[in-house]
Amino acid sequence: MVYAFFSVNTIAFEILGYPISWLELVGTIFNFVCVVLAARRNIWNWPVGLVGVALFGILFYQINLYADVFEQVYYLITGITGWYLWSQVGKRDKDTETTVRITTNTQIQNLYWLVGIAATSVFTGWLTSNLHLWAPAFFPEPASLPYLDAATTMTAFAAQFLMMRRKLESWYLWLAVDIVAVGLYWYKGVPFVALLYFLFLCNACYGWWTWRANALSKEEPASEEQPCTV
Repeated sequence: MVYAFFSVNTIAFEILGYPISWLELVGTIFNFVCVVLAARRNIWNWPVGLVGVALFGILFYQINLYADVFEQVYYLITGITGWYLWSQVGKRDKDTETTVRITTNTQIQNLYWLVGIAATSVFTGWLTSNLHLWAPAFFPEPASLPYLDAATTMTAFAAQFLMMRRKLESWYLWLAVDIVAVGLYWYKGVPFVALLYFLFLCNACYGWWTWRANALSKEEPASEEQPCTV
């Protein structure tokens, strides 16, 4: 029964002829709730997201999106780290445990991030395109769209790290990831996940707007000492 739940072939229901597996359905719900909480700067986005990325990691492995599998592992690590960091911010001011304070990068920092994303995308695309040759026992099929998948993965890596550090620029990267991901997952035959990323795109617009307003606010200094929602 447990094994069946984690298979993409175990169908929960169909929508317009599209079969939705329990794995895709539950993972989608957890990940959507996660990004909504993140846009609201709520610390509970981290534990909810841990469940979602674990389920999506299993899903992506079964549809041969190997770069996305590694992406979910990264999310697990940064999710635990982000949960810890945000919780520490909240503990520093017991009287105002409401939301995290948002900061921004300098222009040169943003340039470094863009160059780093481009370089690691090329390397990761090359790496994942050869996994089926190097480790056929674990990756029996060639990676699907390895370079495009790698580009979205590396951009998402950067976005997640910047979000963990409460940087406004994280939402610019999420917007780029979500736009590409909608088309990618639709092409890969998982339109429910594509729909999720469209909702992510809408939420990223909201997240950018709320975080930007917080970063520009002059009501209190944008320091690392402000608390998060608990």
